[in-house]
Amino acid sequence: MRAWIIKNERLTLRFLEILPGFFSWNMILLPYWGIFVFPNFVAYFVLLFNVYWFYQSFLIAITSIISHTRIQASINYDWLSDLKTFNDWKKLNHLIIIPTYKEPLYILERTVESLICQTLPTKQIQIIIAMEEKELEIDRNSKFKTLNSKYGKFFGGFYQTVHKLKIGEVVGKASNEKFAATWYHNKFLKTKSIDLEYLTVTSCDADHTFNKNYFSALSFKFLDNPNRYKYFWQPVILFYNNIWQVPSPIRVLNTLMSIWNLSQLPRKDRLIIGPGHYSLSFKLLHKSGYWDADKIPEDWGIFFKSFYKMGGGVEVEPIYLPLFADAVQSHNIWQTFKNQYSQIQRWAWGTSDDPWIIKNYIVDRKIPFWDKTTRVIHVIWSHFMWPVNWFIITIGLTLPTIINPAFGRTALGFMVPKMSSIILTLSLSFLIVMIFIDNVYKPKNVSVWKRIFSPFEFVLMPLVGFFFGALPGIDAHTRLMLGKYIEYKVTEKV
Repeated sequence: MRAWIIKNERLTLRFLEILPGFFSWNMILLPYWGIFVFPNFVAYFVLLFNVYWFYQSFLIAITSIISHTRIQASINYDWLSDLKTFNDWKKLNHLIIIPTYKEPLYILERTVESLICQTLPTKQIQIIIAMEEKELEIDRNSKFKTLNSKYGKFFGGFYQTVHKLKIGEVVGKASNEKFAATWYHNKFLKTKSIDLEYLTVTSCDADHTFNKNYFSALSFKFLDNPNRYKYFWQPVILFYNNIWQVPSPIRVLNTLMSIWNLSQLPRKDRLIIGPGHYSLSFKLLHKSGYWDADKIPEDWGIFFKSFYKMGGGVEVEPIYLPLFADAVQSHNIWQTFKNQYSQIQRWAWGTSDDPWIIKNYIVDRKIPFWDKTTRVIHVIWSHFMWPVNWFIITIGLTLPTIINPAFGRTALGFMVPKMSSIILTLSLSFLIVMIFIDNVYKPKNVSVWKRIFSPFEFVLMPLVGFFFGALPGIDAHTRLMLGKYIEYKVTEKV
């Protein structure tokens, strides 16, 4: 099989592109035709899936509490004092790449200002404002000039790169970041003016605001780790910068995504870098060949590229500090909804990484079996089931038993929907944990009454889950299956 795949790589990749959509559509439609062919199997399948969902809801609640307690301890911890116990801590430099395309100046200023407030001496921090050539020259230069004049003096370096799309590249964060990182390598690392052994690189969205301890904590974890050149570091991303300014459905969605991000940090079995923000050694980035400029997804892409390039053993270590990002917001409600849909569709397009991840899994002979298998199973389950979960949880057997009323009148057809309803209702009890933790981290710059009534917005979860979860997910899967590849769209900032 390995030899055949290597010989027929293009055919293999195309088959694997079809697989996610084929799987998700069959799973979604299974209850509707299966209720006539093997109704008992369908009933037990739905029931077991609901039990699994209860288990996952319980785990999310538990791991969210664990993350919350660790974050509170980490926020108040004196990371800089611990960092200073290393004799070589002053040798460390941090490069931050901030890709930007048409973001308003105030968004970039907010991000850079959060970096000025770091407890780590800011002269150990260097920033690249990575711009795109297709943005008007006068606009991008004006923004960089303002940023550089106000903030450049605080940092060890403050640079601008302008990425011009080349043949074979696609529009997106990956191609821009690769250009910025290779520019930095050629300018500073080839001349050995910066020590590669003591350099990290952070991939950062333009709307991210850092906790003041982030780079002190990252520095400590980097120097304290003997395997530092095979590690990524991941904070918890909370979409709370503008959470009170967005419509209720968008607020519910971004709250759920934030709590999900928080709950994943303690999960060593599932922790792979999340969207938008992560840090790694520049040495690992360089050895891995940087981001792939011909792909839209860049987070799981760079992780697995590093994983296969290094022969396995690449890990992600959580940094229990919050990093705040913007929820999707536009000039009106309808455009906000459209932009949110596009963002989720782009994230769901991460399934386009699955073909080469699976192909490399099969042909690889170096990485220990369980090391690569557990990671690939997590990828497949996360991506393939993305559009499916909503249909099984919300509709379950309700609609199938209406289609086949004869089965609905059997003991099994009568009991399973009721048991499923009880299980899913019990799962909602874990929502209390989410509401509590959510209240801790959300900004308090809103009226007390709005904060009191905001938990009632969670009644919108079924609608939010369909329009901003299942639908963009199946949209992305179907486009990939049919070869209708999407183009990268920058999420609008207002």
